[in-house]
Amino acid sequence: MDFQVLKDSIYSSPAFVFDEIEITKTLETLAELRVQCGCKVLYSIKSLPFSAVMDIAKPFVDGFSVSSLFEARLADEMLRQDPTQVLAGQGSIHLTTPGIRHDELDELSLLCSHISFNSLTQYQRYSEAVGAQFSIGLRVNPKLSFLHDERFDPCRQYSKLGVAIDELSGSICLDQIEGLHVHNIFSATDFSPLIKTIEKLQQYLGPGLAQLEWLNIGGGYLFGQIDDHRPFVELVNKLTHDFGLEVYIEPGKAIVGQAGYLVATVLDRFVSDGETVVILDTSVNHNPEVFEYQRQPELHEHDPNGQYTAILAGCTCLAGDVFGQYCFKEPLEIGDRVVFKNVGAYTLIKANRFNGYNLPDIYMSNSLLVKKLKHYDYQDYRQQWLVD
Repeated sequence: MDFQVLKDSIYSSPAFVFDEIEITKTLETLAELRVQCGCKVLYSIKSLPFSAVMDIAKPFVDGFSVSSLFEARLADEMLRQDPTQVLAGQGSIHLTTPGIRHDELDELSLLCSHISFNSLTQYQRYSEAVGAQFSIGLRVNPKLSFLHDERFDPCRQYSKLGVAIDELSGSICLDQIEGLHVHNIFSATDFSPLIKTIEKLQQYLGPGLAQLEWLNIGGGYLFGQIDDHRPFVELVNKLTHDFGLEVYIEPGKAIVGQAGYLVATVLDRFVSDGETVVILDTSVNHNPEVFEYQRQPELHEHDPNGQYTAILAGCTCLAGDVFGQYCFKEPLEIGDRVVFKNVGAYTLIKANRFNGYNLPDIYMSNSLLVKKLKHYDYQDYRQQWLVD
C-alpha cells in the first residue's frame, strides 16, 4: 500500500481502507495449501463480515465459518449470489458458538452444512432435534494453552469454549458424531502449537479419530506471515492418510488483518502536563480493541528515533480514548493525516458511534482503482436510536 496515497484527499477522513491486493495475496497462499494437502478453507467472517471481502474470498475458499444466526444468514446470502459455487460443493457453512438458541435451531439447520456443539449438554439437548439435516460435531478443548494473555486463551481455566478433552475421551457420543472442532491459538506465526494439539488429540482419542469424517482445526494461524508451510502440509496429509479425515481450517484475521488501514486527520494539538496531545477525527470506538485490551495500534508515521513525541487521542469525551504515545520526525500539525496499520480484523465489526461521531467511510483499493464502498450518515444513526 502506498501510504502517501492514503493521505491524499481522494479519501475522506476518517476512513477504513482495505487493500484488495493484500487480501488476494493471502487467499492465494491458502489456495496453494489446498492444492498441496487437500485441506478445506473457510473464511471466518467474525473478523470482518463485509460483503466486498467475502466476494473477493469466494473463489479461493470452500465456504464460511460463522458463530450466529445473522452470520449464517449473511454467509448463505453471499453464497447464493453464485449458484455455481454452491453446486460445485463450495457452499459449506460451519457453525460453532457457545450460545445456541432453541428458537433459532430450525433456521440454522437449513442454513448450515456443519455444526459443532460447544458442550455435551448442547449436544444432548439439540442433536436429535436437528436430525440428519447437517453434519454434527463437537468443539473440543484440548487443555493446551499457548497464550500468556488469558483474554485470548480458549483453554484458560474455567473455559466456556468446548468439551474438555478428558471428558470427551470417555464419552459414548464419539460414536455418534461426524467431526471435531478445535481452536486454541491466536495470531500464531508457526505451527508448533498445532502439531502439539494434534498429538494430544491422538493420545486421548486414538483410533476414535478414524471413526470421524472431518476435523476442523480452527483459525488463529497467520498463514501469510509463516514462511515454511511444510509442517502444516505434512500434518494434514498424515491426518488424511492415517484417519481418513477431511481437514478444515477457518482463517479470519489471517486474511484481512494486515490488509486494513485507518486514516485519520489531526483536529487539534496542545500541551497537557508537559506532553503534546494530538486530537484526531477518529477514536478508539472505531477500533475498540485498543481500549478493550489496552493495545497500542501500529502507526505508519511512528519513528522510534523521532525527536518529537505526541499522545494521539480520539475526539470523544471518554478520558481513555487514547491510542498511545508516538514519536515523529516532524511535529504533527492541524490538518495532517496519519495512518494506523494492520487494523483489518475486529475493527469494523466492533466499531460504534459513541458520542454520535459517525463511523468512517469504507474504501477498497488496488493498484488501479480506489472505490468508496460505504458511507454512513445521520439517518443511519437516527434509525438506530428511534423507537420502532
